[in-house]
Amino acid sequence: MNLILFGPPGAGKGTQAGKISKQFNLQKISTGDLLRNEISTNTQLGKEIVSLIDKGNFVSDEIIKNLINKILSDKSLFNRIIFDGYPRNLNQAKTLDVLLKKNNQKISIALSLNVDRETIIKRILGRQICEKCGEIFNKFFSPSTDYTHKCGNKFLKKRSDDNEEIISSRYETYLKKTLPIIDFYKDKKLLHEINGNSDIDEISTKIRDIIASLETWLYNLYLYK
Repeated sequence: MNLILFGPPGAGKGTQAGKISKQFNLQKISTGDLLRNEISTNTQLGKEIVSLIDKGNFVSDEIIKNLINKILSDKSLFNRIIFDGYPRNLNQAKTLDVLLKKNNQKISIALSLNVDRETIIKRILGRQICEKCGEIFNKFFSPSTDYTHKCGNKFLKKRSDDNEEIISSRYETYLKKTLPIIDFYKDKKLLHEINGNSDIDEISTKIRDIIASLETWLYNLYLYK
């Protein structure tokens, strides 16, 4: 089962994708993480990516395509991927379809988290990421504590692009380029829209119920073939 998790910057995609991956034994794939891994190598491509991300822009679809194709060709991840925030535009959605067919896979569910602009800004400005374990916290909504985070606050960092000017730029880009693909997956009967303004656990429960229902349907379909 492969899933897509959509939503504007700060919608909580990373948090929910992390929970889903643990509950259903899926591998979370974030293009942001893939790009940051490239950046850590300090190659020329990594430097170009840094410049784009710091300005709130996206890298070229061709770069993303090659990174995603590498993931889909990994046999250990066959049909057990959750795409966190990808695809970001209609061209990427169509390209993903091609790459999935090439690797004999498909998307089972596309989940869309709908969040208002004011909540998004507060979530992003408060976002903190542990550079040791990768867990995501928020100093306003879900702060790191001794109980929830064993690494300690010294490892908590803010992303360089988490400032209000870049947030606004990325939000406008999302509205222009990403929202059109919602209709793409709606036409495929794969889209489920979720109120992303709700409590984190409420959102998790809603998502879990949707996925569990699909798993039951797929099991029955296989059983009575």
